[in-house]
Amino acid sequence: MTPEVAVAPSDLLAPGEVSLLRRALAEWGGPGQCSDELAFGMGFDSKADLLRRSGSFRSALANDAPLAPSDWARMLLAVEVVFISDLSGSGVDWQTTTGFTDAATVETLRSIQRKLARTVQPYFGKRPS
Repeated sequence: MTPEVAVAPSDLLAPGEVSLLRRALAEWGGPGQCSDELAFGMGFDSKADLLRRSGSFRSALANDAPLAPSDWARMLLAVEVVFISDLSGSGVDWQTTTGFTDAATVETLRSIQRKLARTVQPYFGKRPS
């Protein structure tokens, strides 16, 4: 397998997309309630690892620090789950807790997914590890 090459957020995403990712990751420390099993499935070692890495990802995004493709994959999946899931994420409370409407989030998230597709492609259908 080819070694992972870290990529800076500004090389992939627009500032508004970075803002959405940062805000979504913060939901795991709020309304998002993840089990160890779900965290593991998303590529984290545990719920505690998800919370720790979410903070690290938020810092990397804020500082335009490069992230490995496996981390981009973990981050994207964590954001997708926390946005849409009412059982484990923000779900129906998303707009209230983040200030982003569902419609604007879907539009921005689709853009992020398209832009990250090549970077996270090795992890399609696989657990980022």
